[in-house]
Amino acid sequence: MCLIVFGFFAGTAQAHQIKAAITTVLFNPRTENIEVMHRFNLHDAEHAVKALFDKHADIMDDANTQQDFADYVSKHFALLNSEEVPLALTQVGFEVEGKHFWVYQETAQPPEIEGLKIRHDALRDLWPSQVNTINVEGNGPLKTLTFTDNVTLLEVSFNSEHH
Repeated sequence: MCLIVFGFFAGTAQAHQIKAAITTVLFNPRTENIEVMHRFNLHDAEHAVKALFDKHADIMDDANTQQDFADYVSKHFALLNSEEVPLALTQVGFEVEGKHFWVYQETAQPPEIEGLKIRHDALRDLWPSQVNTINVEGNGPLKTLTFTDNVTLLEVSFNSEHH
């Protein structure tokens, strides 16, 4: 009886896991690029591609599905300067690694950047409770932004001494 009850609660907890993704926005001094690395739980990405594209979509083994998901993420993420002018992000690649699906983007770092406004609503159209966390690194202290609820645009500011 204890095993049945435990199994029920374990299944219930798993069915209601928080949907979350983590993105790193890295100012790379060596390349002078801003590198963007999105990490999604593979389990969430599997469910997402079936809902977004086709119920038979296979993110594990199908390169076309992987590309479609990477394109979807790219369309739902934007970096803007403090004047709200978008920075042109190039998709660098994507990969399945263990229990995660990664999407990589980059852009040239503008010479003078006082701050960034960031939009990250990937999967939030499917799951309103989706939490997208962004860590901004390499331009002053680490800054963390969290997209929850109806938040669509968040901002980080940089001190001019870090340029």
